[in-house]
Amino acid sequence: MSLSRLLPGLKIALVQMLVGPDKAKNVAAAVKEIHKAKQRGAQLVALPECFNSPKENMNAEEVPFGETCRALSAAAAEAGVCVVGGTLPERQGGALYSTSTVWDRDGTLLARHRKVHLYDIDIPKKLKHKESEMLSAGDQITTFVFNGVKIGLGICFDMCFSEMAELMAQDGCSLLIFPGDFNVTAGRRYWELIGRIRALDHQLWVALVSPARDTSADYQSWGHSMLVDPWGNIKAQLDENVGTILEDIDLNVVEEVRRQMPIKPQRRTDLYNTVRKMKMSS
Repeated sequence: MSLSRLLPGLKIALVQMLVGPDKAKNVAAAVKEIHKAKQRGAQLVALPECFNSPKENMNAEEVPFGETCRALSAAAAEAGVCVVGGTLPERQGGALYSTSTVWDRDGTLLARHRKVHLYDIDIPKKLKHKESEMLSAGDQITTFVFNGVKIGLGICFDMCFSEMAELMAQDGCSLLIFPGDFNVTAGRRYWELIGRIRALDHQLWVALVSPARDTSADYQSWGHSMLVDPWGNIKAQLDENVGTILEDIDLNVVEEVRRQMPIKPQRRTDLYNTVRKMKMSS
């Protein structure tokens, strides 16, 4: 029996929301968007990176007991949808992480991903940003299953590392979700290209979810949330403004691409196999 007959698909909503300095208002806005997406037929709702507070506001909380987690859990259960909770600053002991939480339709914590690749850049007289001075790095590849669909989860800079996507694809994922918040310069150069490359290389769906651009803020988000199909085609994309993408994840397309371009069955050598050195989180 084919994969497409076993797994009929999934309707996904990618919420590109404006993030302000008020954490409570941001969380309330996210909860409202979750319910609106459910009313439009969404089964899985994904929020952007830093959805509850801007990058410079490290208002950290514990997972799964913090106020943002409680709000997302309740919203998922009330709406009856899976919620990929963008990212929030997580505190555990003396360490801080950039963390994405996933909540099942009954409100239980389905998965947690801590950003593995921290974005450190220092371009003299142009840009200096070192996440490693604030955050600790995660150490796991994260996948989960919802509605029969195996999904891989990464955060922002994680998407730039093909090995992570390769491991998630090897684990059977048909969809990768990356909450991300690229700046305007990096976003204009890399955002679309990386999303399409990951989808085409690994023959799966890729969803990128960003905050909307706030022109009054010091940090300028690129926006342009998008959904890419396994052929590398952009099925839907926003501009930099507030909006929501609502689309179907059709696993028949995954099967079609892998049948017509049988890359994995033709790998007759282990010369370049990606080595998994740490356990999966699922």
